Amino acid sequence: MRHAPVTPNGDLIRWVELPGTTPTRLYLHGLGSSSPVYWSAAAAHPLLTGHRALLLDLLGFGISDRPTDFGYSLEEHADTVALALEAAEVTGAEVIAHSLGGAVAILLAARHPHLVTKLLLVDSVLDPAPPGDSGSGIHCYTEQAFLSHGWQETEARVGPFWWATMRLAGREALHRTTVHRARGTIPPLREQLAALPIPRTHLHPAADGDPADAAGLRAAGVVLTAVPDCGHNIMLDNPEVFARVAAQALGG
Repeated sequence: MRHAPVTPNGDLIRWVELPGTTPTRLYLHGLGSSSPVYWSAAAAHPLLTGHRALLLDLLGFGISDRPTDFGYSLEEHADTVALALEAAEVTGAEVIAHSLGGAVAILLAARHPHLVTKLLLVDSVLDPAPPGDSGSGIHCYTEQAFLSHGWQETEARVGPFWWATMRLAGREALHRTTVHRARGTIPPLREQLAALPIPRTHLHPAADGDPADAAGLRAAGVVLTAVPDCGHNIMLDNPEVFARVAAQALGG
């Protein structure tokens, strides 16, 4: 396990690193998750091994520190990941990112273009939470209410699989990140993704159909790939097909 300080107070982002060649591959997890848990099997798949790989936990989540005085906006997450990459002497990374991590990856590429050469987005967050969509339900609480009782109600609502890693998150980190995810970004994530001059692939469950504004994404050069026999956690639900389409998108 490696780490890097990413705030003025010295709070640490941590990651599990697998040795290999460049370009380095950076794996980012979704909300309430942890990259070593969600990505280790994919990173070790024979079709995806051989590259240096960083299975990194965002600040506030997993094995990284959980400061209570950090804002946890999506932009701040992207900037702290950039500091960790620079500390690891990584440039030109291929970023593989799931769900909320996809939003962070888009911002990382937009705000720190020297750090990213390819994006592989896995059922990524591309839009603010639509009206009436409670999702995890976390952003429906005030922070005070979430800290006092909402986190216990969330445990009962999300189920044991998600809670296994969600319980590792700082409660302030979990709430603030979810609120910022629900609000979206300025400019919108879709606009920032469309403007990126790098190869971009977005994987989605075939059962869900194309993502919203698929025509706009394709017109911007984003490759959309449907993956069969899976839900939101594509790399866990159908690891063999995920590894094949990921290797094709990343070029081996």
